[in-house]
Amino acid sequence: MGAGTWESHHAILDLMFHYTECVDQANFSGLSALFAHGQIRSMDMEDGEKGIVGAEVGEFYKSVNRVHSDGTLRTRHLTTNVRIDIDEDADSATARSYFVVLQATDKLPFQPIVGGRYEDRFERVDGKWQFADRMMLVDQVGNVEEHLTFDLSQGNGRQDDALQ
Repeated sequence: MGAGTWESHHAILDLMFHYTECVDQANFSGLSALFAHGQIRSMDMEDGEKGIVGAEVGEFYKSVNRVHSDGTLRTRHLTTNVRIDIDEDADSATARSYFVVLQATDKLPFQPIVGGRYEDRFERVDGKWQFADRMMLVDQVGNVEEHLTFDLSQGNGRQDDALQ
């Protein structure tokens, strides 16, 4: 594994950043499309090895996120410290990164509400990079009352509470 080509690196970064845009804009069908061939999961799920795929992703995000009057989540998901390793010959790549979610609403001032890490795996299929697996690891939780329909720090008994 290594740096790979500029084109591959750029395509993978674009996937990672497209995810954040879809979440912030409450584009749940876009999230489903991003994971049409791959899964998203969290170790806080009952079975941390099995995630959700395709339409399940959009349905899940729609059920646990508060959409505000402007049609968005009123968040900014920032992905930082991105490290990508690409195996061009095997059409595979991995990435590790940090995330911070910021939010401001009519009730809450602009503030960080969640921080953590992504561990991603990508596959190139028919010349196009796509998510194969995204593991979400939540490290810090702030005030998510205006973001989620449940208390992330307490959980609510759902197997997939920690998906962000």
